[in-house]
Amino acid sequence: MDPIEVLKTVELFDGLEPAELGAVAALCRERTYQAGQVITTQGEVGDDLFVVCDGFVEVILSRPPGDQAPRTMVHLGRGQIFGEMALVDHGPRSATVRALVDGAVVMIIHRQDFASLCEANHHLGFVVMRNMAADLSFKLRHRNLANR
Repeated sequence: MDPIEVLKTVELFDGLEPAELGAVAALCRERTYQAGQVITTQGEVGDDLFVVCDGFVEVILSRPPGDQAPRTMVHLGRGQIFGEMALVDHGPRSATVRALVDGAVVMIIHRQDFASLCEANHHLGFVVMRNMAADLSFKLRHRNLANR
């Protein structure tokens, strides 16, 4: 699987030059998961961003003990990401993510590797952080509208 071809479909990297996409691809580690296998766990500290390359994963939100059972929030497929906040903070994961199908493939980008790349290429860092801010603004706006 060509990581650059997958990264071209990821909105977070929209606006990067081909050489910059290549630099991001060089950071990626590929990992395969089986159906039901947990990739990230809600509440744990995260250091990685994940890009879905093949198959599907589900994002699950747990409720406080004694509250409702965990709820599937969304299914993600090729070119979609999760764990992006790990690139900017050391906070806990906001949800659990697990593979939905056997052979789900993700690329993993470690926070420190990405930070080093951004230090070396400020344009790349600016574009990615601008895209992340736009995405988070959209999600916040959508959530606020849904709660009216």
